[in-house]
Amino acid sequence: MIIEETNTMKMTSEPQSISLIEPIVIEVFERYEISKDIYGNVLVALTEAMNNAIQHGNAFDSSKSVCLSYNMCNSMLYFTVCDEGQGFNPEVIPDPTDPQNIDKPNGRGVFLMRRLADEVEFEKNGAMVRLGFRIQPN
Repeated sequence: MIIEETNTMKMTSEPQSISLIEPIVIEVFERYEISKDIYGNVLVALTEAMNNAIQHGNAFDSSKSVCLSYNMCNSMLYFTVCDEGQGFNPEVIPDPTDPQNIDKPNGRGVFLMRRLADEVEFEKNGAMVRLGFRIQPN
């Protein structure tokens, strides 16, 4: 197994931090020469994870941080998002495709992460999510 360095950054729990995601994803794709085929999936899933950490995990508390890290392992690109909140049980999130939930404005983040990433793991009672994407070189 080949494991490359892990890169970690800390961000404040403010909506503006979400705008930092796209430049990070672009840098990772360029650095590791990853095919753009999965760019959209990575960007949307990671944005959802960050939004959930800021909004639900840390309740927009700017004194709390969200840690974002990424690493490569063989043919997988992993992003980990960790907040300082109490966590949640991802298994009890209502299905947003259920007709009774279609009009609800929230509840699609975990659903999107699970559909867009090849691997999704929740740890620390849901306060940490690890998203894995199979990569193809350019």
